[in-house]
Amino acid sequence: MEKIRHTLEPIFDENSRVLVLGTMPSPVSRKVGMYYGNKGNRFWRAISAAFGEPFPQTDEEKRAFLLKNRVALWDVLESCDIEGASDASIQNARPNDFSRIVSRAHIAAVFTTGKTAAKFYKKFTGKGSVCLPSPSGANCAVGLSALVESYRKVAEAAGERG
Repeated sequence: MEKIRHTLEPIFDENSRVLVLGTMPSPVSRKVGMYYGNKGNRFWRAISAAFGEPFPQTDEEKRAFLLKNRVALWDVLESCDIEGASDASIQNARPNDFSRIVSRAHIAAVFTTGKTAAKFYKKFTGKGSVCLPSPSGANCAVGLSALVESYRKVAEAAGERG
């Protein structure tokens, strides 16, 4: 068990309409300095396909994709004790300060990438989220096409004008 502090800044701007939250960056994501940095993770493939856009390759393309499509990206936890990338092992969880985003952007919907992120978001905010299937490569129960279909909810919410 290792005490981990979140090291990645949220990606958002004042035009962001939806907030997508993971649980905590994996060791690979922390090492490469980008969300969903593990090559086996299907987040970027799923969300880009859900928006009908090409797969963003570089960190700059990923940030530009999110901002263009009015998607904010961050994680629920600011720190926790965790074994590797195992959400099931999380203890002593502390939340991020979501006011950093919601005070500047008009967030209309919150999505979580997996049940653990949804559980902690509910615990710390008292609010629900739309729980998407985990994009982890370890989530063999959900194929890529089903993942893309689920992530279309993000595209739909981001496209709604308020």
